[in-house]
Amino acid sequence: EFSSKKLLRYAIVLYGLKLNIDVVIHHGLGLLLRDVGTAVFAIVLTVFLAKWMKADSGLSLLLGIGTGICGAAAIASVSPIVKAKEEDTAIGAGVIALVGTLFAIGYTILRPYIHLTNIQYGIWSGVGLHEIAHVALAAAPAGRDALAIGLLAKLGRVLLLVPLSFILMYWMKRTGKIEKDTKIEFPWFLIGFIIMSILGSYVVGKYFIIPKTIMNDISTLTTFLLTMAMVGLGLNVSMKALRTKALKPLIAMFITSILLSFLTFWTM
Repeated sequence: EFSSKKLLRYAIVLYGLKLNIDVVIHHGLGLLLRDVGTAVFAIVLTVFLAKWMKADSGLSLLLGIGTGICGAAAIASVSPIVKAKEEDTAIGAGVIALVGTLFAIGYTILRPYIHLTNIQYGIWSGVGLHEIAHVALAAAPAGRDALAIGLLAKLGRVLLLVPLSFILMYWMKRTGKIEKDTKIEFPWFLIGFIIMSILGSYVVGKYFIIPKTIMNDISTLTTFLLTMAMVGLGLNVSMKALRTKALKPLIAMFITSILLSFLTFWTM
């Protein structure tokens, strides 16, 4: 649990050193619009398919939010708001980790055979994949710029967690299912990522020199932290639960993920 929650966020902050601010300036607004479309599409379609298949509505909502926003972090953040069961939260996080990893591997395998530039591939990874670690896994082989733009696209979806949480909170209060003093945890690691990206773009190498060996060590540490986080997420997967309660929500989320990947690919 420590690895999948704490270490994942520390790794995200360190990845900020690899973000090129010029890429943010040229692609930021367009990516955010794509992110909004991704979030709405994933949540609405997953819930619709789950209702059509008569799947568990609570777990399906969590999986839709995890698919559209930022994986297990989104599920963990909204679970208290929607009054989700702890079992559903654990299953949802595990399913997102499992399916997202399969999709990230699939993206990596497909990369040499699809006609996308490295930047386009990075955007596709950032907009279409589930976890930040999955985006890093898929985008890194395409190079530093692809990884940076992929993380930027993904972190735009992380940012959407804040307004989505307020929307859910308002909806739950309107239905009388949540207390008025409920607080929403702000994704502080997003602020850390931005600060590190500013330092990496305008300070390190210009006003403050860090030896290349140390920068390589930081990069290795970041990858190691992401690996630990992925292992931690994987340990939440219960195969017994997948065969019973989670099967139909998993199918709905899997279909949504496939359609989302195709949609984002054809709009590159």
